Amino acid sequence: MQSFQSFAAAVLADAIRRQPASAARTAFAWSVAAGPAMARAASVETRDGILYVTPKDGRWSREIARSSATLLARVQELVGAAEITSLRICEKQ
Repeated sequence: MQSFQSFAAAVLADAIRRQPASAARTAFAWSVAAGPAMARAASVETRDGILYVTPKDGRWSREIARSSATLLARVQELVGAAEITSLRICEKQ
């Protein structure tokens, strides 16, 4: 028997994948994958299969870098691994 949590995650991922690629879909997938605090601490953009993450400050940059493999896997689970192939951390300009 599948747990409710894994079932709910699969349903959410399916719903996200059905939406057309857009900045809003990427931001939503990021917020689900990163959690509320980290989602507020960085902006995201997708170009050519790369998720560009721009943290608001150095502390968040370090935290995102530390968690980048997990974050990438979570976002890929939500939008599809073929759509997001890597994650890059950008400096705030």
